[in-house]
Amino acid sequence: MPAPGECSRAPLASPPAVPPGTGIAAADHVLHRYRDIVKSQEDKRVYRGLQLANRMKVLLVSDPTTDKSAAAIDVNVGYLSDPDELPGLAHFCEHMLFLGTEKYPQENEYSKFLSEHGGSSNASTSADHTTFYFDVLPPHLSAALDIFAQFFVSPLFTESATGRELSAVDSEHDKNRSSDSWRLDQLNKSTADPNHPYHKFGTGNKDTLETIPKQKGIDVRAELLKFHKQWYSANIMALVVVGKESLDELEELIVKLFSGVVDRDVTPPYWEDHPYPSDRLRKRAYCEPVKDLRNLSIDFPIPDNRKHYKSGPGNYLSHLLGHEGPGSLLAALKKRGWCNSLVGGSRLGARGFGFFNVRVDLTEEGVKHVDDIVTLVFEYIAMLRSAGPQRWIWEEQRELLALDFRFRDTLEPRTLAHGYVHQLQEFPMEDVLSAYYLLSEWRPDLVQEMLDLLTPERVRLAVIAKCFGDKCKETEPWYGTKFMQEDISEEQLKVWRSVKSSPELHLPPSNEFIPTRLDLETEPDSTTDAIAPVIIKDTPLMRIWFKRDNEFQLPKAFVTLDFVSPLAYSSPLNCNLTSLWVVLLRDSLQQFAYAAELASLRWNIGNAKHAINVSIDGYDDKQGVLLDKIVESVMQFRTDPARFEIMKENHIRALKNFEAEQPYQHAVYQQALCLSTEVWTRCELLEAAKNVTPEMLDDFVTRVCRSMHVEGLVFGNMRRERALKLADSVESKIPKDAVPLLAQQLALNREVELDKGSWYLRECENKVHKSSCASVYYACGLRETRANVVLELLAHTLTEPCFHVLRTQEQLGYIVFSGLRRAGGTQGFRVLVQSDRHPAYLDTRIHSFLDSAQEYLDKMTDEEFMKHRSSLAAEMLERPKRMTGKASRVWGEITSQMYNFDRARVEVEELNTVTKQELIEFYKKHINSSSKVLRKLSVHVVSVAEGGAGKQAEESTDTPEEPNEQTKGPEAKPVQITDLVEFKCRRRLYPHPQPALNIPRKGTHCKL
Repeated sequence: MPAPGECSRAPLASPPAVPPGTGIAAADHVLHRYRDIVKSQEDKRVYRGLQLANRMKVLLVSDPTTDKSAAAIDVNVGYLSDPDELPGLAHFCEHMLFLGTEKYPQENEYSKFLSEHGGSSNASTSADHTTFYFDVLPPHLSAALDIFAQFFVSPLFTESATGRELSAVDSEHDKNRSSDSWRLDQLNKSTADPNHPYHKFGTGNKDTLETIPKQKGIDVRAELLKFHKQWYSANIMALVVVGKESLDELEELIVKLFSGVVDRDVTPPYWEDHPYPSDRLRKRAYCEPVKDLRNLSIDFPIPDNRKHYKSGPGNYLSHLLGHEGPGSLLAALKKRGWCNSLVGGSRLGARGFGFFNVRVDLTEEGVKHVDDIVTLVFEYIAMLRSAGPQRWIWEEQRELLALDFRFRDTLEPRTLAHGYVHQLQEFPMEDVLSAYYLLSEWRPDLVQEMLDLLTPERVRLAVIAKCFGDKCKETEPWYGTKFMQEDISEEQLKVWRSVKSSPELHLPPSNEFIPTRLDLETEPDSTTDAIAPVIIKDTPLMRIWFKRDNEFQLPKAFVTLDFVSPLAYSSPLNCNLTSLWVVLLRDSLQQFAYAAELASLRWNIGNAKHAINVSIDGYDDKQGVLLDKIVESVMQFRTDPARFEIMKENHIRALKNFEAEQPYQHAVYQQALCLSTEVWTRCELLEAAKNVTPEMLDDFVTRVCRSMHVEGLVFGNMRRERALKLADSVESKIPKDAVPLLAQQLALNREVELDKGSWYLRECENKVHKSSCASVYYACGLRETRANVVLELLAHTLTEPCFHVLRTQEQLGYIVFSGLRRAGGTQGFRVLVQSDRHPAYLDTRIHSFLDSAQEYLDKMTDEEFMKHRSSLAAEMLERPKRMTGKASRVWGEITSQMYNFDRARVEVEELNTVTKQELIEFYKKHINSSSKVLRKLSVHVVSVAEGGAGKQAEESTDTPEEPNEQTKGPEAKPVQITDLVEFKCRRRLYPHPQPALNIPRKGTHCKL
């Protein structure tokens, strides 16, 4: 990173900011323009950098083809700058800026405008940055930016909003309290130097932002205003704007709207002193997790190395310590059965300091060998010192990064704005796009300097496992994490100081997956300009679809294969065996295929319920080599008994750990249990998993490979002949005695149909989180074009008012969601709230809001209705920015057996004929409580943890949060679902919806 002020070309005293709308020429408000920004030769967007007169840094991105515009602002300050007496103030300030400004005082003006015009927004607060970003349909960029700019000019921070939004901050912290990643992160901070800002608690809660300040006589609203005035200064802000407009038009717009942000001549804080001084090193911490996790984290303090971005010493060492191929640290650890995965690399703490971290998961055996694992880490570091920095490794990295920069997938406008706005703060304008991609300086001295920092004298260890619970007697104050920290013994440090390089640890071989052929296919193909793919191979065992890309113009392809078998999910036992097969396949391929990942040839083997899925995407040149190896491993799989036992234990632990997932995830899971005909419960899976053996898995794989059907798609820069060759190679690896599946065996699952006029309730307990959750689902029938678009329009219309009422006004909880649920050809509308209130109460509030939506819809003007309709139409027509995104849409139509490859156009044409009255009638029929045909399913996840709504109800003689007259729900009582099997046996099933194309489940060339 450039030193503070190093790249600044602004005068010491900047001219005063001029209010927008004064008619003064843009030239008078721009100090510098940068037109020499380095970009990929394949990038069709055009860029211009600006430094405004108020010293705000700006990146303008013009893209005449974009279907979304976007913007992001980064303020170079975060929670490390919180006043000591107000932890969480920076984060609270971020929340409050959304809730009204002098020019736009309505609390939901911003969110309402974006919702009506196809947009969305978010914000985040980190240690040294606060970032705000949004996207919107291109015609409305100017108006959205006008509202957005006022956040940084004249926010209101009204007293009423301050009090209410504090509940959202508190709820956000409460959601994170049981998250092991948040807990460990704060433990690292709490055990840092207490005089360093890194020691702070950044999220904030009611205690830090209300209770304690009141006791001390601190006016939090006044402090918010003071914080905003002190830090929200144009000279430490960066802005990225992406739009259809020309660069000149964008510049004129930005100058008009953002020149009014005041330059207060603030110096962004820089923390050169590390939060882990010498007396905080050579420490070992034991930590008791919430989930049954086992991890070892090895940390070394390092300086902020971003100023060396052209040589990348941190990347060089991250590449080697995190390598997964032959001779790697991970390979040695797996060989001993001590771990399954490793992540190694440098990361930034905040401006001025960073960390080099090696993190491994631990097996049951690995927990007993923590010191031995650290010994192996130091042996690998010793090997690197002995070998010395290798130019060929750096050059290989440089080549791969340069390829990625040249052929990078187009970024979504919001992702681009959000991703680059930080880099405006850190790098010279001309390098802002290329800073992490184009290496130009080989600096072995910097590699050696960083290696010299990775010593036993500078190490910190954190061991996370349930088995250390007894020795964890200390409590971290903000998250309640139980831990114990001790000095590492001098005897152990001596062992680590004396380690020598081990023969089994060596540098990786050169990467054979680096593409050498990067040409685009130009030979004509009928699919190039077609919307739908074509079937190029159709046999009793296999059907392959193909489409040549004509849009992205990159030397890449996407290949995906489903190996479908009715055995895969036919019982809880088989479901477990499928899962273990998948993880053991991934495990066995890790060393071989890691080089492909480094060469941006991504691969995955995953579960698809009734199938295992193999997918590859990236440069098409070497895809055949990788696919052959993966399919061969699938078909010739044999269980390694030692790895099996490790993965079985992992699998069982993961099933048990679901109990500690967020309440809203339990609500979604319980809803699926009620509505899907074939779904095994976690308890059923857990019981069956205990008895699986390596022999059972080998037998299962043998049977599946002889009873399967392969359905696949090849999409991208690929000739038809190459695609057929890939398909032939896959089919040749299927056992010769495999029996083709019948068409009936390829039929998809069906969904349960709720009775007309019914309301069902599924209730369950959560023992981990203090929060509870209510999820309410309104079934709306089968998917078909007209119903699809009316339901989507209703969801689009109600999203913003639902969030505004239930989250902003009623402050029920941090997580408030409304939207669609689609599964098995059916669809419905869902509202979900996670809160510290009882789910029965939340259900009444959801009910009350949805009934009040009648008035909202009735009063909606024709103009507002048309805004929602056109906004939704534009969103539906939005093109995927990545080849994988487009291919995934096509694949989704194939796997759902709907085959509506032109869905966006067909549905938008239908949407454009929907009237406001039709929308209201749909709402009355499917959502309003007065409907005689309402089909409603509520799921209540009740917290019985300490402080939870269920626990409070147990300890109280009153009924949980009895609603008053104004908040009462429907008079009818729900029918409880206690026996899932009985419930589903007594219900009808929905038929499958009619596909867009009549394509048989088995190919036309198949005799079965």
